[in-house]
Amino acid sequence: MRIILTATALTALAGPALAASGPFFSLGNTDFVVLLGFLLFLAVLVYFKVPGLLGGMLDKRAEGIRSELDDARALREEAQTLLASYERKQNEVQEQADRIVAHAKEESQIAADQAKEDLKASIARRLAAAEGQIASAEAAAVKEVRDQAAAVAIKAAKSVIAKQMTATDANKLIDEAITEVGAKLH
Repeated sequence: MRIILTATALTALAGPALAASGPFFSLGNTDFVVLLGFLLFLAVLVYFKVPGLLGGMLDKRAEGIRSELDDARALREEAQTLLASYERKQNEVQEQADRIVAHAKEESQIAADQAKEDLKASIARRLAAAEGQIASAEAAAVKEVRDQAAAVAIKAAKSVIAKQMTATDANKLIDEAITEVGAKLH
């Protein structure tokens, strides 16, 4: 307030009022009238305590700005805390995803190794089964050849015996076979 009064006084002394011609303290001098009006205006402002009201409003506004700044700082700190929390969670999720991928790779490698072993075992079983079938077919072929050879030998022996055997020899062989079968059955 004192600053305003001092500035007004200096303005009055150094302003255009000094440059006006004629008596300065006359109501005919417009500069004097303007100075009186300005001083009256300042007096009304001081009377109604406008500088104090303006100061109070400025203080209130400064306090509001200070509280907004404090709120903004608190929000910023909270945001930084949340950001740090989310970054930490993101890192944890990334580590967990990396562990899951590594575990899946290990599992797939184990499954691939197991599949290879199962395939080898299956091939070995099929190879053994094929070898068994081949051996069985070979045995069947050998048996068939033996049976065929035996049948040929029997036919040959039959024809040789038929040529050389007489009816008495045949009856004698039949009697011996019947006795032998009877002895084996009893």
